[in-house]
Amino acid sequence: MTMKIGIDLGGTKIEVICLKPNGEEVLRKRIPSPQGDYSKTIRAVSQIILDIKKLVNNPISVGIGIPGSISTLSGLVKNSNSTWLIGKPFEDDLINIIGQPIKLANDANCFILSECIDGVAKDAIVAFGVILGTGVGGGIAVNKVIMSGSNSITGEWGHNPLPWQSADEVKMAGKCYW
Repeated sequence: MTMKIGIDLGGTKIEVICLKPNGEEVLRKRIPSPQGDYSKTIRAVSQIILDIKKLVNNPISVGIGIPGSISTLSGLVKNSNSTWLIGKPFEDDLINIIGQPIKLANDANCFILSECIDGVAKDAIVAFGVILGTGVGGGIAVNKVIMSGSNSITGEWGHNPLPWQSADEVKMAGKCYW
């Protein structure tokens, strides 16, 4: 019986859930994220996984949602508000420590896919989900398939610079023209 472990790696916390194949919760745990320290983050996440493996004494599958995305070219973390992850081989490092494959994806993509499978968007053809936390993120799914795009950032919002306002636009700000 393969247990499922899901981990939400956030800017301020790491939360994990372990489920039986039927979806029954075995355990849930939440610890602070070791902010600013890649090595401590790897150790914290791997230790949680290894502790659960020992506790359940069954095969496990592991899925992790991270702030940011994985470069399809280098396999390194990019675009993360948890800046200590950027440019690091997070997936490879975890696999080397825990000794088994994992699934790693953007946290907003994980969130919206979950909603499409068994949440409020389960009947939706197109769904957009937003995360507001330590950072902000978004994910888009079409027919329960995540749209990632060539840069693995489809659905992200709030990170795009806009042209600076002209003097006339600044002067008009606050006025309503109906």
